[in-house]
Amino acid sequence: MKVTIVYVVHMQRAHGLSTLKGYTGYGSEQGPKELREGLVKAFYSDLGIDKDEIFISDGAKCDVIRLQLLFGPDVTMAAQDPSYPAYVDTSVLVGQTQGYYPDTQQYGKIVYMKCLPENNFFPDLSKMPRTDTIFFCSPNNPTGATATRKQLEELVAFAKKNGSIIIYDSAYAIYMSDDHPKSIYEIPGAREVAIETSSFSKVAGFTGVRLGWTVVPAELRFQDGSPVIKDFNRVLCTTFNGASNISQAGGLACVSSEGLEAIHKMVGFYKENTRILKETFDSLGFETYGGQNAPYVWIRFPGSQSSWNIFDEILEKADIVTTPGRGFGPGGEGFIRASAFAHREDIIEATQRLKSLYGGKSN
Repeated sequence: MKVTIVYVVHMQRAHGLSTLKGYTGYGSEQGPKELREGLVKAFYSDLGIDKDEIFISDGAKCDVIRLQLLFGPDVTMAAQDPSYPAYVDTSVLVGQTQGYYPDTQQYGKIVYMKCLPENNFFPDLSKMPRTDTIFFCSPNNPTGATATRKQLEELVAFAKKNGSIIIYDSAYAIYMSDDHPKSIYEIPGAREVAIETSSFSKVAGFTGVRLGWTVVPAELRFQDGSPVIKDFNRVLCTTFNGASNISQAGGLACVSSEGLEAIHKMVGFYKENTRILKETFDSLGFETYGGQNAPYVWIRFPGSQSSWNIFDEILEKADIVTTPGRGFGPGGEGFIRASAFAHREDIIEATQRLKSLYGGKSN
């Protein structure tokens, strides 16, 4: 099956930028009105999000560091463990310090929230200290775990109680195939406590093209009552001149009816890749997680093997690149992440090599 990546087909809409009539120069830092309206229609139509609450960017990762600049070095933050490294890394870059891990006596400005198979990949909020910000990703990268509606209701209530701001990463929401919330704004009260980031990289294969967005609701306030959206807009306009006209033209194509149809076809292809990978690891006797609502399979290896040693073994003996779990935080030790982002023939070849490598072992 050949998958047509939507931006390859529709990027021709950017051709007009090379003409005297079509050239636009610098655009709005917040992104074109048409694209923000398209995102509302495609992903937030029933959630009360206004186009003026959406900021188009050069990717969710870039917006994470802009949010860290907004909050500054003096705040405390919490992040899932394991989770996307950028949350903790950008906290360190702006001057926050590491040091706290639940069930220890150490404390610092960065809190790791244990999200392991043993607690269904959701932290015990009753044991968590208050932090100024909470970074949360669902579906999670790397585990592929998705938070239930009840769990997100608990998270929103926890943030309200503590006066915290949630930064909710929904980059993989397009991979949801069940009734788990696709946006934090499906949860009542979330507009008062949550910012949401997302990315065309995962929605439409824009990796390298660089296009994403962040939603900052008008109701979200700092403790002094001032609107967060006003300060985020100031940070954005100071650090950014707007996403590339070419990438935004591709984004406009993506949120069209034709583009969304192509996107769902592409997502379906990668989800089938994920199913093949998960079934292979399952057949070899490994514990696997994710693989349903995300393009990743999270695999636990037996014993006390280092995730880097596991990575090395698979690379050296099967010529397959995986991602060592330790790179996503302390909770990733003993795991690897397998990605479905590949051609079908490569996925099939990888499964055959994995069977040759591990088929005769007792796991």
